[in-house]
Amino acid sequence: MTTTPNGDGSRPFRATDMGTLVVMAWSAEAPDGDMPYLLAYSLGDGPDGPEATSAAVERMLKDNGLPVGDDLVDGAARPSLPVSLLIDAGRAVVNMPHLDARCTPPAEWLAAVAERGFAYFMFTTRPWPEAEPGKPIDPEALVAFAGAEETLNAAAHLILPARRLHAG
Repeated sequence: MTTTPNGDGSRPFRATDMGTLVVMAWSAEAPDGDMPYLLAYSLGDGPDGPEATSAAVERMLKDNGLPVGDDLVDGAARPSLPVSLLIDAGRAVVNMPHLDARCTPPAEWLAAVAERGFAYFMFTTRPWPEAEPGKPIDPEALVAFAGAEETLNAAAHLILPARRLHAG
């Protein structure tokens, strides 16, 4: 196992410290057409509780060169970015160190990604324990969480170019 020095003398990074990670996809109207969004968050259920879970997510983001706050990282301008988005058989796959997440986005999200060629990816350190995988999420709850200042300020914001697998 490879560990990344964190400079504070604490234990090596462990992916399990981040708890259950979830990625969800949705699209929303924008002036120039639908915008495809991806949101990654933890349920806050890491072994040392929600605060430690947030710290672990933040450490992972920073260790991968992803600033937390309002800086927008353009993945097309940073080919060495350790985060990628693959669209395969109607599924979105986000790959980065310590995360290989798949979700089945709605058809309108897939259409928006096909149109734009990218998705807006936000990975927040703010836990959202109420939004468990497999449970329906009220659209108003999604807007309230994803649009909250606490969520936005605690997140890495990226434009991720979408790659597609091409059948043989």
